Amino acid sequence: MSGAMLFIKEDLKISEVQVEFLAGVLNFCALAGSLTAGRISDSIGRRYTIVVASVIFLIGSLLMGFAPDFPVLISGRCVAGVGVGYALMIAPVYSAEISPTSYRGLLTSLPEICISSGILLGYIANIAFAKLPLIYGWRAMLGICAIPSLFLIAGVLFMPESPRWLVLQGRLADARSVLLKLSNSSAEAELRLQRIKAAAGIPENCDSDVVPPAMDSSKGKGVWKEMFLRPTPTVKRILVVAVGMHFLQHVTGIEAIVLYSPRIFKAAGVNHRDKLLFATMGVGVTKVAFIMVATFLLDRVGRRPLLLTSVTGMFFSLICVGFGLLAVGQSPERLPWAVALCVTGVLGFIAFFSMGMGPITWVYSSEIYPLRLRAQAASVGVAVNRLTNATMASSFISLYQALTIAGAFFLFAGMSLVAWLFFYFLCPETKGRPLEEVEMVFSHGWIARKGRKTESQLHSVHT
Repeated sequence: MSGAMLFIKEDLKISEVQVEFLAGVLNFCALAGSLTAGRISDSIGRRYTIVVASVIFLIGSLLMGFAPDFPVLISGRCVAGVGVGYALMIAPVYSAEISPTSYRGLLTSLPEICISSGILLGYIANIAFAKLPLIYGWRAMLGICAIPSLFLIAGVLFMPESPRWLVLQGRLADARSVLLKLSNSSAEAELRLQRIKAAAGIPENCDSDVVPPAMDSSKGKGVWKEMFLRPTPTVKRILVVAVGMHFLQHVTGIEAIVLYSPRIFKAAGVNHRDKLLFATMGVGVTKVAFIMVATFLLDRVGRRPLLLTSVTGMFFSLICVGFGLLAVGQSPERLPWAVALCVTGVLGFIAFFSMGMGPITWVYSSEIYPLRLRAQAASVGVAVNRLTNATMASSFISLYQALTIAGAFFLFAGMSLVAWLFFYFLCPETKGRPLEEVEMVFSHGWIARKGRKTESQLHSVHT
């Protein structure tokens, strides 16, 4: 959409306000999708929720690709947004629930790698279709998204159902069968099954496929009451951390840079359209490259060190972009050093975001919830994520017109500092713990560092 908007504005003769609305409406609709996706996935399973998301994506892409006017384009963007809400909720939850503990960070970050790869492919599509006649170019950029939806629908046929969802349904034999495929040995599969049963409140000696009446309430009912009306101190802390992470992921400026990078580079002094598209593609390449770094470090270094390093780098990168844009705005002449500072700052921000805050937000928030709450609680986090995303996407132009574009990036730098303090004090390490034991990490009070020694001792005793 970042490249397509350049052509949509020219072809459909829409205003800046309509451009902002077009950019942000997808995420407002994703908010609605995410709030329903959790309950749907508890009812029909993780696999079939992915199918629902894929079908919605397909319809939205076709509507945008064949849109004759702005209202139909907005309709397609809204439909696609609902699919985004479903996908962003189910992908990390499904990945976390089928992953072994030692590789959970790597496997749960794969959705973010695929999102980044999709962004890069979007930038490449912008360049590939930019030479088409105006009325066809942007439609091809958006309509081609229907093709991956078809592949995803077909791919679901080869995917196992989440063993944790199967246990919640009382389908213990099916869960054991899946775990045997996902484990290195039958003993490991049996150990994982016993942990999941304990987390679901199923007696250890129960191996029946008939759900006992006392367990029937685990099918997604009463979750919202447990989260918001009668939360335990541990659940309350988990909610604050997960929702805070999703909020801070976007108020630090990632949406402004990914979606409006052509405008940022133009403000820095890069004026030619082809150069703008190639510079924007550099954002996509950097995003994919550095998220691969996070993938291989998450299970070795841990979530917390990567997160704090990431936000530190984001802060200094945003400061560079702000000073570069400030210099460009105050000088009547072109300043090559300021242009270089802006481009370096943007790419540096993307690199640091992608190696930490980008993937870890999804990894961390999908693994800290108790099993009985995970799907619907994750949908709350996604809803906050999409609402913040949509607000940033639909208000960035107005924000930089009010504060100047340099001022907007100084504001994002300030929010990065707030994010660092939040993560330092409230986010304990979760690396190396089975999903069923992560909840224990949040049971030692609000300050993460004070509970670190106790957590280490507990883990050692358990091992």
